[in-house]
Amino acid sequence: MREQQPIPEASGRYPESAFVNRELSQLSFFDRVLNLAEREPLPLLERLRFLTIFSAILDEFFEIRVAGLKERLRLRIDRIGPDGLSARDLLAHINREVTEMTKRQYGLLNDQILPALSEQGVAILKRSKWTKLQREWVRSYFREQVVPVLTPVGLDPAHPFPQVLNKSLNMLLSLEGEDEFGRECEYAVLHVPRCLPRVIELPAEIRSQAQRAEFVLLSSVIHAHANEVFPGIKVKSCHQFRVTRHADLSVDEEEVEDLLDALKGELPGRRYGEGVRLEIADTCPSSHVQFLLDQFGLEEHDLYRVNGPVNLNRLAAVVQMVDRPDLKYSVFVPTPLNAANIFEQVSHKNLLLHHPFQSFSPVVELIKTAAQDPFVLAIKQTLYRTGSESPFVDALIEAARAGKEVTAVIELRARFDEAANIDIASRLQQAGAHVVYGVVGYKTHAKMLMIIRREGGDLKRYVHLATGNYHTGTARAYTDFGLITADQRIGADVHQIFLQLTGVGSTMPLKKLISAPFGLYKQLKGLIQHEIKEAKAGRPARIVLKLNSVSDPAMIELLYSASCVGVKIDLIVRGICCLTPGLEGISQNIRVRSVLGRFLEHTRVYYFWHGGEERLYLASADLMQRNLYRRVEVAFPIEDPEHKERLIQEGLQIYLDDTQGAWELLPNGAYTRSDTRGRPVRAETRVAEPSVAPQGLTDEGIEAQQWLISCRAES
Repeated sequence: MREQQPIPEASGRYPESAFVNRELSQLSFFDRVLNLAEREPLPLLERLRFLTIFSAILDEFFEIRVAGLKERLRLRIDRIGPDGLSARDLLAHINREVTEMTKRQYGLLNDQILPALSEQGVAILKRSKWTKLQREWVRSYFREQVVPVLTPVGLDPAHPFPQVLNKSLNMLLSLEGEDEFGRECEYAVLHVPRCLPRVIELPAEIRSQAQRAEFVLLSSVIHAHANEVFPGIKVKSCHQFRVTRHADLSVDEEEVEDLLDALKGELPGRRYGEGVRLEIADTCPSSHVQFLLDQFGLEEHDLYRVNGPVNLNRLAAVVQMVDRPDLKYSVFVPTPLNAANIFEQVSHKNLLLHHPFQSFSPVVELIKTAAQDPFVLAIKQTLYRTGSESPFVDALIEAARAGKEVTAVIELRARFDEAANIDIASRLQQAGAHVVYGVVGYKTHAKMLMIIRREGGDLKRYVHLATGNYHTGTARAYTDFGLITADQRIGADVHQIFLQLTGVGSTMPLKKLISAPFGLYKQLKGLIQHEIKEAKAGRPARIVLKLNSVSDPAMIELLYSASCVGVKIDLIVRGICCLTPGLEGISQNIRVRSVLGRFLEHTRVYYFWHGGEERLYLASADLMQRNLYRRVEVAFPIEDPEHKERLIQEGLQIYLDDTQGAWELLPNGAYTRSDTRGRPVRAETRVAEPSVAPQGLTDEGIEAQQWLISCRAES
């Protein structure tokens, strides 16, 4: 097999200060998410939700990124990137920053959010606040619902320290006394089964106030009755703990015969990977903590003490269980679209969709109609994350059973969705669909759906391309663009990419699309170099990119080169950004902002002024090494003048105008809230209500608002 093409490295032309470390940039993003939970104007339950989101993304950071750094140290691969930080340096930085953010998180929970929720009639009760009636109910609940599924392990030579599942809730108990066998145990471990709810709502008849919603945590229930688990033994202390483990899967694709079977075999091991973090109640004595650290092979810098539940992510259940619209975002209803006669509609005009502001139903209707249409001969689709219960999978199964040619390219290695995708692959195979897993060594991240339909004596291709996944759930929570088109040149390109994914052979030139790993970097480089040429000639030159992440050193250096000759560059980057803006002689013409809010910003938009031609692409790829060189990705052009204007306004301009959810990246690598003086402008509100014109922008906001007008005027 041909070796993978080499990834371009940083040239060394720019100083270390010109690059922000990837992991530290990711922590900066987490800090901005935590800031959303701190914002008092937001509804209380939404602030709690952001607090739980912070926990969830921090968990994955340790499972993947920190675990990877530890693995590098273990293998003595302490590579230093263009930012100059080694793995050892990074782990020290991470410990300091996460420790500080964790303190903020729990302080926010205990001192602000929980008291404020209690005042609003939503209470999570501590053991000390239970009434007599509540204590009796909890005791009955413990004996009837909890005890039957508990398995306490008293630690002695016959009962070694048990295997502890990744991120599971556990209790370390300190014991004193002798049982009927004459055994003495200093410690016991109590694993809390995952089948038990972590948040328990108290019945109305025992609430302290009739109108209040009151909850108790499972950890509190067990703690209050730990002595009943060890009859005749004194329980001196009980402390909850949680260990986070290395959760990335390692499969040598070139050595296995069946990737699906290989991943099936690897998935159970994810629960018991190497430990990377220990969280424990801050009241736990040092001797007990050291005992646990020794059991998991961890050091003091892997320890995080918390003042509350060790997994705040579980509190997300409260948000779902409480029916209080006044404490949540107002109900958002996407603009409905007529999805009837979808083939006829698209035959006359491309359909540009902006989710969640516009309904996702035309995309669902497209594949449902295709599955039932007698003139449809074949359907081909890529599936990265689509959910375990998906109308897309159901439609593909229906189409296959109806005798249509169905091809599904399923990315089995979509992290943490492997089990769901394995199940989907099996179901599709049983229905008679052709199921493939892409190309060995390259994840398939492109979002493509192609339908081949007989119309008269001809075969016609209908295509859907998108920046986001075929997932009806995330379509309501993520901002994404999609294009439904009958453009036969685009259809021919999609056909070529599917041939690459399912067959073998040389890559053929594409007419309209840009595809990674072979063309995306080269063509983006060409587009940037065109702007450089224009700037050198004294003509207007402009680049605007909206992305999730920017971390590829080679691409960053290209943007620096453009900045140095006067190309005006705006980057709207939600998460990781390893580029440093505003450095004299390097990036003085680059501005970077991050916009966070109710919806997760997920669109990837590439804009180049291109001498007034205005090249616009939507894409599945960020400017990261994995997207540019190690994945199958697709960028597709938006050429219809009406759609271009709309994409510029909805996808870029509004985010440059935002003063409410925006952060500006400073030359020192820190983020600061955007200037909020004047009338507030919130991007997601402006997209949902485009008739609301911006007023009272700051000078910087006016400058951003005028970039399109000025470029066109200069041209």
